[in-house]
Amino acid sequence: MDTSSSISRFASVSAPKFRCFDPTISKPAPANHRRYPPMSNGAPAPDSSNPVPDRKVVPGEAGYVLEDVPHLSDYIPDLPTYPNPLQDNPSYSVVRQYFVNVDDTVAQKIVVQKDSSRGTHFRRAGPRQRVYFESDEVHPCIVTCGGLCPGLNTVIREIVCGLHHMYGVSSVLGIEGGYRGFYARNTIPLTPKVVNDIHKRGGTILGTSRGGHITSKIVDSIEDRGINQVYIIGGDGTQKGAAVIFEEIRKRGLKVAVVGIPKTIDNDIPVIDKSFGFDTAVEEAQRAINAAHVESESIENGIGVVKLMGRHSGFIAMYATLASRDVDCCLIPESPFYLEGPGGLFEYIEKRLKENGHMVIVIAEGAGQELLSKIMRKMDEADASGNKLLQDVGLWISHRIKRLRKILKVEMLLLQLL
Repeated sequence: MDTSSSISRFASVSAPKFRCFDPTISKPAPANHRRYPPMSNGAPAPDSSNPVPDRKVVPGEAGYVLEDVPHLSDYIPDLPTYPNPLQDNPSYSVVRQYFVNVDDTVAQKIVVQKDSSRGTHFRRAGPRQRVYFESDEVHPCIVTCGGLCPGLNTVIREIVCGLHHMYGVSSVLGIEGGYRGFYARNTIPLTPKVVNDIHKRGGTILGTSRGGHITSKIVDSIEDRGINQVYIIGGDGTQKGAAVIFEEIRKRGLKVAVVGIPKTIDNDIPVIDKSFGFDTAVEEAQRAINAAHVESESIENGIGVVKLMGRHSGFIAMYATLASRDVDCCLIPESPFYLEGPGGLFEYIEKRLKENGHMVIVIAEGAGQELLSKIMRKMDEADASGNKLLQDVGLWISHRIKRLRKILKVEMLLLQLL
């Protein structure tokens, strides 16, 4: 397996780049972080009242706009670079076009017209020919935050094995229990032997939690432990926290790379092909759809409702629907719907039951939220990571369909896969 592509696919431009070292030479003990003075002619010092950094936008010709990512060179003057050790790796040295050009970008929109401007672009991830760390100075750590997702242990394994086998990094720290683990828990030493079989297990060997983000304590721990690369695996709230951590690191002038690895089972990240865990979610969703189909087909006017994950996008629901071929109606957040009247959901249910005698409805958890908010008028609530708590659209739509019993003699089955 090409582990470098597994890492670079999810990492930002500040992904790990190291220089090989002679393993026979003893490795010095980690020294305290060197603090670099702010650049006199570079980016302005961050505003403490607004710790989240502004987007780094670089305009170009013909409407070209690069939404870039923060980088160590933005605030550390005269940062030295080194040859990437992959060029001496026998597995990769024969591939001349392996490295990503520093000017490579990826367009946000693929389909354009002849008169369109070039539009928004993003920095392409992947190994560069010149890197910013030597292998013997690298002290990385990995932390997992937020909810569980299939593939977390696989990502941890690929980072550890990639750092060790491809870049010569001898030790990696695992931070236990999410963000609060930086200052309240022990660390786990991670080696290729330790992580060898973890991809066969569910969950995360590092443990996880929501919240616990105290920026000063986290960065103090990073500095005290001599960590200079932080791999943060998590969703929206976690990545917002990663941005705040980087801004504090930047304020202190530390040479520490922060790499955010997006964890979303919903596959709701533009540009990249697929987020980890998505395939597993679709596969498991088909099991629930099959069960709903068997049950609904066995009774007169049976309706099976399957609620799947998908807060703002319906990729899981849509892909599972296309794969199963047993779904009559798929409701996703991207396509608003209504219940009553011509062209409404109830009209379609009545039509489908007359034609087939049963039906299966798949609904993403974020679909129809605007209908629920009008009816229930519930105050907005959020979890510890700052994500808005959604109302149970599966239960709500099941109750609404049950009201048709007197007319259609409906029998209901609700399956929820979250």
